[in-house]
Amino acid sequence: MNASDQVRSVELAQRVASVAVLFRQHFPDARANLTPWRDDPQTRAHAEQESLDLSFHLPGWSPRSQCRSFLLQLRLEQSPAGRSARPRLLGVTIRGLTYESERWRLASVGDWQPTGSHLPQPAVVEALQGFVREVFELFGAGASARAA
Repeated sequence: MNASDQVRSVELAQRVASVAVLFRQHFPDARANLTPWRDDPQTRAHAEQESLDLSFHLPGWSPRSQCRSFLLQLRLEQSPAGRSARPRLLGVTIRGLTYESERWRLASVGDWQPTGSHLPQPAVVEALQGFVREVFELFGAGASARAA
């Protein structure tokens, strides 16, 4: 679900803002979007209450990243709209997208390597992996991130 729709506490709002700042530290040209999904009945039918989704758009197609936009999905143990102000981060998925399709995907499971048809350059992969580690630390799950 859109991160802007899921935030129900000041603490979670601060964390989402911090995630955007962390991403921009690695990719300064990227512009954050806290509402990557349309608000229509079909999209709402497939909404996942346990995820915070935000995207980052580059000024154009990036040959280094092999994409034009990044879709970032933070998987939480419980819905952010739930009672706990401190949801536990279970995982992160980053997708590299163009207007046509998904080009690659990097998930915080397994070896944290991207998979897909057009992979980003190694320096971009390292930046994405570093960003994911920082997100785990931000949510207080640093031990999980260090295991990778």
